[in-house]
Amino acid sequence: MAPYIIIAIIAYAIGSINFSVIISRKFAGFDVRDKGSKNAGTTNMLREVGKGAAIITLICDILKGVISILIALLIGKIVEDVDKSLLVQIAGISVIIGHTFPIFFEFRGGKGIATSLGVLIITNWKIGLICLIFALILMALTRMVSVGSVMAAILFPILTLFIGKEFFIVEGNYLIYSIILAVIVLFNHRENIKRLLEGTENKISFNKNN
Repeated sequence: MAPYIIIAIIAYAIGSINFSVIISRKFAGFDVRDKGSKNAGTTNMLREVGKGAAIITLICDILKGVISILIALLIGKIVEDVDKSLLVQIAGISVIIGHTFPIFFEFRGGKGIATSLGVLIITNWKIGLICLIFALILMALTRMVSVGSVMAAILFPILTLFIGKEFFIVEGNYLIYSIILAVIVLFNHRENIKRLLEGTENKISFNKNN
């Protein structure tokens, strides 16, 4: 039981390092959560701080997911008689929860899309790549990040049913895991979904030049 608790704590702590808040405070002089959509994520960073800050935030948030899964694999190698697949799944869920509810930043975080992408790409590169391309196409067509994010989250469990187990980083049953991650993303986008249904969702803008 101890290895599972340890990876949950480590991954949650990694997820709780909110780079958008750190970067916006350091280089823009304000907390990005006080501006625009008030979300601590890449899209709001793009709108309120600029392209450079948004790109750095995106990369760092993706790496949080990747690093958490790698630590889970390391623990799986060090500790005997553990379910490596379960370690990976606990790490993936915990890092996204940490990003959403960061203990270091008043439990006010982002929506977890970039971190989910990092988790997804390293957990199953094939599914991750398909979801990424699918999301980018929808974002380009609609100019709404939320559309791509929500639809990719829904696609993830569907693909998990059909993509071969050999593509997962360690063999295991990932269906429940994929459903949990999809539910977290949908929950975090509940306001966006409401605005989409009302036809009032914000579209992406590239006006910032930073």
